[in-house]
Amino acid sequence: MEALGRGLPPLYTLSVSRCNRRNELCGKLSGSTHYLNSSKPPYLKLNHPYRTHHNYSSVIRLQAVEEDNDLKQMKDMAAARKRWEALVREEKVKVLTPREAGYAIQLSNKTLLDVRPSMEHKKAWVKDSTWIPIFDVDNRFDAGTVSRKVTNFMMGGWWSGVPTLSYDNQFLSKVEEKFPKDTDLIVACQKGLRSLAACELLYNAGYRNLFWVQGGLEAAEEEELEREGPQPFKFAGIGGVSEFLGWTDQQRAAAAKEGWAYRLVFSARLVGVFLVADALFIGAQQVGRYLQDIRSH
Repeated sequence: MEALGRGLPPLYTLSVSRCNRRNELCGKLSGSTHYLNSSKPPYLKLNHPYRTHHNYSSVIRLQAVEEDNDLKQMKDMAAARKRWEALVREEKVKVLTPREAGYAIQLSNKTLLDVRPSMEHKKAWVKDSTWIPIFDVDNRFDAGTVSRKVTNFMMGGWWSGVPTLSYDNQFLSKVEEKFPKDTDLIVACQKGLRSLAACELLYNAGYRNLFWVQGGLEAAEEEELEREGPQPFKFAGIGGVSEFLGWTDQQRAAAAKEGWAYRLVFSARLVGVFLVADALFIGAQQVGRYLQDIRSH
């Protein structure tokens, strides 16, 4: 903070000091002080107490809105979980393990409705299942969607590989086009959460023969469901840097079974990442020195 006041005319000293204290408080409230790190001189942006007070008030209002949205999402999720638990408890939706779902598909010719997004479905799917995602990858590029994508990436999407998803408003109509209301539907997703949401929508739409796969396809062993696709069910929900380095729970469990040969592949990848990072760092240093030499001459 002291660096902001260096080299300023005496006329601005008091104003900058007071603005700095306000902006420091504002940064603590908002969780970010990036606007204090601008390359502009402080006297170009902190020279007016009213403007600083206006920015301070705006950040407080923005923080309040974000907290209200987070609180609303938490309340909505808690309410949804209670509704889903009631559906299962009252047996409006029957519970099946992955093994039981496999038996039902083979012996009773029941239909498995896969509601996972495309990036999970393309890795592995149950043979003869019907794929209608309730949420799928959001491919729009409007300002709001781009903002959500950036936020999702920065908040862990780069590590987990989970993209920004959006609800498909045509989900119910697509299901109704394929299946009459008296169809026995086994609803499954990757981990069992989105499929419960789908069961609630389908029940409210008039479907009464609904079965939910507890734990999702990720809980299935390879022999329990007839799989198609390039990867095991357990790996369909992983991605990003964590998958590349083999640092997911699913890959660690596989490594414990497969032995050292499996682990060596990901160890080699990790070494490669460090080597690339070192090369980029050394290259950046060399470029910096080259540019400095050009300026000095």
